[in-house]
Amino acid sequence: MIAAGVTGFVLLGGGKDDRTDPEPTKSPSQQSSPASDPRGTDGADKPTVAGWKTVVNPKRGIAFDVPADWGLKSTGWVTYVAENDDPEDKPLIGVAAPALLKEKWCGSDEDKDGTEEYTVLAGAGTKLNNGAKSPEEAARDDAATWVYGAYTQPDKKLVTSGAMESYTTKSGIKGSLATASSSGVQKTKKCASDGKATVFSFKDPSGDIVSWEFFGAKGVSEEVSDATVRKIVATVRLYKVPSDS
Repeated sequence: MIAAGVTGFVLLGGGKDDRTDPEPTKSPSQQSSPASDPRGTDGADKPTVAGWKTVVNPKRGIAFDVPADWGLKSTGWVTYVAENDDPEDKPLIGVAAPALLKEKWCGSDEDKDGTEEYTVLAGAGTKLNNGAKSPEEAARDDAATWVYGAYTQPDKKLVTSGAMESYTTKSGIKGSLATASSSGVQKTKKCASDGKATVFSFKDPSGDIVSWEFFGAKGVSEEVSDATVRKIVATVRLYKVPSDS
């Protein structure tokens, strides 16, 4: 389990990749190491940035690249955040087939049960956003929700949204890009930090609103730079699952 509100599970039974209804699977045996690539996408899609890794969500038909030190989860993995006081752990927001940076970046045993829980430094993934009225709404709302859910709970006033902008990836996908960040999170817990998020939302060829989403710790020595986030989102592209023939 990843602390600070961010956790994940493997979807079972062929459910949609970005719905977060099933009970989370928290077995450490299902965690992937940063050096492994459980997706088996070698040869299926090559990174557009030399030395980086390709991240693929085949159900959403989206690919993007991340630096080599990021770890890739399986295509059936969902990473999400929930209200800290929700006994049902109902997700506020989540992404499928994510890439995570330093999955065990910070460890603590806040509930003193003898088990250390871990905070991830940063993550990125993709999701369906058909509940939104527009890509602009999806990008704005999701960016703020990631910062609140992963970093500022229970205080929404610490979240600041950046300006909305039109954005086009290197592959020519046009959509809306939004950012959000926090300032003033109390460091009462060992792994507490401010956070930031960037979301790029667009309509895919089927007319569905989909999003690429990044979240990460802010104001820490290993913070993912805004320049790196921009370099990652620039690689977002449509992906077609190779045929067996």
